[in-house]
Amino acid sequence: MRPILILGGIILALVLGKLFLFPKSDDEKGGQVKGSASPAKGSKGSGGAVPVEVYLAKMEKIDNILYAPGTVVPNEEVELKAEMAGRLIKLNLREGATVAKGQLIAKINDNELQAQLAKLEYNAALNRSREERQKKLLKIEAISQEEYDIAMNNVSTTQADKNLIMAQLEKTEIRAPFSGTIGLKSISEGAYMSPGTPVVTLVQTNPAKVDFTIPERYARDIRLGSTVQLSLDGDAARYPARVVALDPKVDENLRTQRVRAILPNPKHLFVPGMFVKVQVDFSNNSTAIMIPTDAIVPVLKGKKVFIIKNGKAQEVTVTTGLRTDQKVQITDGLKPGDSLIVTGIMALKPDVSVKVK
Repeated sequence: MRPILILGGIILALVLGKLFLFPKSDDEKGGQVKGSASPAKGSKGSGGAVPVEVYLAKMEKIDNILYAPGTVVPNEEVELKAEMAGRLIKLNLREGATVAKGQLIAKINDNELQAQLAKLEYNAALNRSREERQKKLLKIEAISQEEYDIAMNNVSTTQADKNLIMAQLEKTEIRAPFSGTIGLKSISEGAYMSPGTPVVTLVQTNPAKVDFTIPERYARDIRLGSTVQLSLDGDAARYPARVVALDPKVDENLRTQRVRAILPNPKHLFVPGMFVKVQVDFSNNSTAIMIPTDAIVPVLKGKKVFIIKNGKAQEVTVTTGLRTDQKVQITDGLKPGDSLIVTGIMALKPDVSVKVK
């Protein structure tokens, strides 16, 4: 009996201790577990304006510089060829040498033509003598006018035959049509040549020309006489060249226009066929509103930006122009002094309150 009373006393002591020493927490009284409370109705996540960074729109100088690849072409170039058939008896050239205009390059055998010319010289002298005698006889009416006309005609036809032979003799000589540099020969002395047989190429490299292309959007900006800058690989120097010709049409496939520039080349630094870098400056000291490219948001109907107005984000549609590696030109939609939002743009909506950091 005594053990039962002792056990009952212990249980009673535990119950009283639980009631008075360890009372229930407020969460347990309300039927909720601590840490799982539901948020209050209508509370905000951010609780304030969206922090953003801004860029002040202003007029800036435009560095509208176009870089284009170019190719050096000779000022003049011709492939010298034979005009008539015959054996090449003289080749007066040294490969890579400079020749003057009119200098003899090659000579074809002309013995047969020279013989014909000598024969015509004799006939011409005889016909002139006969014409002089006939003229004296006509004055004394010893012959008719017709007989004198025949003698005069013989003089004229002989001279015409002589001119024909002289023209053929001229074709036996190949001369330099302009001053330039001789290329590599294609034939040797003693060879038989047919009309059209190539002999050598003559190239004039001073001055030199450079051909390059520009996008069609710049076709209205480039002008005859304007200056472009040229540079060569491995050479830090820049060489000015003057625009001398513009292709009158735009390539409909590539949408580009061909341009030709010319520059002095006394040291023959620019060799025909060489690649050069062409720099064309279209800036003309003009200014425009330039903004960071990160501020532009592409949309279905164009492009837009966000500006701050009365403490709120406002959406503005813009028109862009020239683009550089970091900035883009705004041709319409912004004015100097506008505060342009440049961070957190994708999360913005019109009329959202913003705060400049």
